[in-house]
Order: sequence, then C-alpha cells, then structure tokens
Amino acid sequence: MKTESGINTRALVLDILLEMENGQEYGSLLLKNVLDKYDYLESRDKAFIKRLTEGVTERRIQLDYVLGRFSKTPPAKCKPLIRNLLRMGAYQILFMDNVPDSAACNEAVKLAEKRHFQQLKGFVNGVLRSLSREKEKLVWPDKEKEPVLWLSVMYSMPEWIVKMWLADYGPETTEKILAGLLEPRPVTIRLAERLTEEEREELLARLEECGASPAAHPYLPYAYMLQKSDGVASLPGFARGMFAVQDVSSMLVTECALDAAQKTDFLLDICAAPGGKAVHASERLAGRGRVEARDISESKTGLILENARRMGLSNLEIKVWDATVPDEKMKGAADVVLADLPCSGLGVIGRKADIKYRVTPESLQEVAALQRRILTNAAEYVKPGGTLVYSTCTINKEENERQAAWFADNFPFSLRSLDGGLPEALKDKESKAGMCQLLPGIHKTDGFFIAAFVREG
Repeated sequence: MKTESGINTRALVLDILLEMENGQEYGSLLLKNVLDKYDYLESRDKAFIKRLTEGVTERRIQLDYVLGRFSKTPPAKCKPLIRNLLRMGAYQILFMDNVPDSAACNEAVKLAEKRHFQQLKGFVNGVLRSLSREKEKLVWPDKEKEPVLWLSVMYSMPEWIVKMWLADYGPETTEKILAGLLEPRPVTIRLAERLTEEEREELLARLEECGASPAAHPYLPYAYMLQKSDGVASLPGFARGMFAVQDVSSMLVTECALDAAQKTDFLLDICAAPGGKAVHASERLAGRGRVEARDISESKTGLILENARRMGLSNLEIKVWDATVPDEKMKGAADVVLADLPCSGLGVIGRKADIKYRVTPESLQEVAALQRRILTNAAEYVKPGGTLVYSTCTINKEENERQAAWFADNFPFSLRSLDGGLPEALKDKESKAGMCQLLPGIHKTDGFFIAAFVREG
C-alpha cells in the first residue's frame, strides 16, 4: 500500500520488524523513529504502520503457530524477510478487518519480488491464500490436554514465562495477566502539583476539545487516561509543564515513598531516568525539600533534565552516577532513597511487546544479581529511621518478593506498610506487610512491584 507521497507503508513495517529481529533496539523506539521521520504522512497511514508493527510483534507466537499449519517450512526456518512478510500478511488476514485478504496477500508477494526473493513469491502467495481460505476453521491446541501450549499460543507468550506464572499465580490469575497484557494500553498523564483547581479544569477541557478525551483514573485524583494520545508533545499544556506522561504504577511509588507519616528533606533517586518518579517527588517536595536524581550516563540524565526543565523545577539536582559504585559521601544522607532498579520488564510487555522475546531464564538470574549489588549500596545512603522504596516493572518473584525478603534479612531494615501511599482499592494484607504486586488484567496499571523498608536505629 503506497501513500499519496509514494511511501510503501508495508515496506516500512517490514524494515522495522527485520531490524527488531537483530535485537539492537526495542521495537517501540524503532517505530517512534520511523513515525518521526515520516511525520508528514496522513494520520491513517501512520496508524496503519503502528497497528501492523505492534500487532505482528505482540502476536508473533500465535502467528507462527498458525503459519506452521499452512507451510511445510516452519517460520523459524524461513529467511528473515520471508518470515516477517508471512507474519505481516497473517496478522492482516486474522486481525485487521479493514484490510481485504487479497490486498494482504498481493502486497506481500509484491514486496517479496521487490526485495529480490522472486523465487519465493509463489510460496508466500500459497501460504497466505491457504490461510485466507481456512481461517474460519483453524485448529488450536487443546486447552485441557496442553494448557501451557494453549496459553502460550492464544496469548502469544513464551512457554517458559507461562510456566513461571502458573507456578507463582495459578491458572486463573495467569490467564488474566496474559489477557491484560494484550489489552490496549492508554497513555496516562499526571497533572502538575502546582495547578490550581481552575487551571486543572481548563487543561482538561482543552484536552477534551482536541480529541484526547481524558478520563479520570480510579486510583489517583491527579491521574488521567488519554483515549487518543498520538503526538502527546503537541497536546495543550505539555510544553508548559502542566502534565507529565507517567503510568499510575510509577506514580504510586512516589506516593509510597512520601507517605505523610515522615518528614522528608532530601530524597535520592538512584536509577532515575527518564525521571518520572524524581520529577513527581520534586513537585511534591517543592518549598520544603530537595531531590537528587542519578543515572548511569549523560544520555540518561539528559532525559531527566529535559523533564525537569519542562516542569519548571528548581529543587531537583541531576548527577551522573553508576548505582553499582558505592558513594561514600552519600552514606546516611537521605531521608528517602528510591531504588527503581533495572529489571526484566515483564510487567510492561503490554507497551513493549518484544521484551518477551528478549528475556531469558538466565537473564532473570543476572538482573536479580545486579539488583542485589545496587541495593547493597542503596542501603548505606538511608538515614536511621529513613525509608528505602524498592520497585521494579516486572512480574517475577525472584526479582520482587524474594528480593525484598533477602534485603530485609541481610540489612538493618524492616518492611514498612504501604497503606499510607496506596488507594483503598490496592490495600490488602500484603500491602500492610510492606509489599504490593500490581498485575495487568487485575489492576488498572502496568505490572509493577513496590516494597518499602525503614532503617532501624
């Protein structure tokens, strides 16, 4: 399909998918770069590129299972270009009702020929046309006999992750998580602390007028979900720092860290980029406390600086520092330490679908070991009686509950109730004990883990 300007949108999608398979960049970044480069395209063309790229990535396992029913050569053994052409065609046939099956087939064949795979265009055509004819009669794995395979195929999740969640959460909760990760993820914004009630109402009215349709989030009064969010940076109020883009799970970390039960003069965020939590905390502490936000490189701290400047903050300092390196000058200096640490990212698969193909059981062990190195340093920075809040954007007990238990067992800290920072809907016996695991499909957030500790002495 060519646009009025002669750009083949399917060719752009194919290039993104091929580059994604090389594993150098996340698909979300590759997609953003293409949409930025071709910003002059019509909205419908950009929407097509986005839908097809994200859809093929999200449903890759299911698509490969279906294609394997119609191809003597399994997708995994096909040439990368042919494999991705087949996935693109299959996604359009199965999930895009506004695209005629004939167009999905024909355009795939044309792309195969244009990319010098003339000898395989008949193969591509045959597989996709067979799928088109038989799509109403597809045979799926037996849910009763092969529950792991069924969940893996129907929700397009690697089997080893399905097995891990089944062991930790059981079949009912696991299926809810898997279904939740496939649901559309609205962009969530946090209104700036400094806004008056009148300014808030005016901003929301302007967002409504431009089609963003903000809807109040049930967990926090300043959080809103945008029903239409293409080009957030161009929305009213963004450039003036009237709101920040941030998931509610991330907002809740700051709520738990700045529980009204304690006085906070200095908060240290040791892995802060892109800065959502540090900026939120800085706004909350304006006029009475300061925040230092750190990350490992100039490129990462640059993201924090960009957000801080846009939000007009004066009590936020930014520093390049590797969190695995101890900082003797910071010992016992912070009332609150935020440790939102590197993790496997399984909780945000709904926004970055290719995470599930990158992560491995071995990488989970590696990241858990890295977290312990950083937590060992972070513990030193907390004042006696101060708070350390540990968080991740994953769903993995090795990185979450078991990590929190390890920390409490090995350092002079005890778990502290999270209930002072959580809405009523999230309070339970686990949050009272100091830990909260948010799950897609069950909670109205990304998958996130929060634990709070108080330093003894």
